[in-house]
Amino acid sequence: MHPRNRHRERYDFEELIKSCPELKQFVQVNAYNDASVDFFNPKAVKMLNKALLVHFYGIQHWDIPAGYLCPPIPGRADYIHHAADLLAGSNKGKIPRGSKIMCLDVGVGAGCVYPIIGNKAYGWSFIGADIDPVSIQSSRKIVEANAALSGHVQLRLQKNPKDIFRGVLKPEEYIDLTVCNPPFHASLAEAQAGTIRKLTNLKQQKVANPTLNFGGQQAELWCEGGEKRFVTDMVFQSRQFATSCFWFTTLVSKQANLKSITQALAQAKAFEVQILPMSQGNKTSRLVAWTFLNQEQQREWINARWH
Repeated sequence: MHPRNRHRERYDFEELIKSCPELKQFVQVNAYNDASVDFFNPKAVKMLNKALLVHFYGIQHWDIPAGYLCPPIPGRADYIHHAADLLAGSNKGKIPRGSKIMCLDVGVGAGCVYPIIGNKAYGWSFIGADIDPVSIQSSRKIVEANAALSGHVQLRLQKNPKDIFRGVLKPEEYIDLTVCNPPFHASLAEAQAGTIRKLTNLKQQKVANPTLNFGGQQAELWCEGGEKRFVTDMVFQSRQFATSCFWFTTLVSKQANLKSITQALAQAKAFEVQILPMSQGNKTSRLVAWTFLNQEQQREWINARWH
């Protein structure tokens, strides 16, 4: 994990329970005589996430509707810290901090996790966009219930599912960074097969009727064409906002999709592309970043917005 990730060590359940007493009922001693939670139980996973957000990020009020994606906090934190390093790489090694730094979370979801971590770690402001009204409503409740987030996170409903930036970004609005965790699968059947495969590997036995331990609605888990189509669409649409954003970034989970995505970036004439490897445990993914700004435009941007 990233050196600044606060979740590099094993979970200290005693401390987490002090911060979030509701977690206690889900903590048990596993076969290795260690305290843990049942990661096959969606309620336990959600409560662990809540405890991490309370303990490490000072978020006292956090909940998501039943059946919605409950993303693992350590992985989301890793993305934010790598993104911070990306900005620092354009700024002589210094991470731009504070509320003047504006980020767009494409697909903010019901949990508002990237804005929480980005704001707490670096003071950044966020626009959270989503095509699902329930997700927007849920994230808005989280922001309104936590004073530290108020005024730093805006939530915007994307009314056209085919648009990624248009309809969300306003004219003359400037974004320093975009983050995105795109839908991974190309169909519901593929999503279910992936869940069965993951749970079978974890349990070391075949699982016939999977429960999504991290939850997830259709738009959160799959879309037509899957991750490859979503990200290539994002690349071509980002061209329309070439001078409105410094760094576009997205998570890419499947190594096999990189070839199509890098080809799309070449076609879109991105000025610079970076692929940053990330890993949590046995899982390997990567952050793909691109900018259309040339060196002179980057200098002007940094002087106007970051200094």
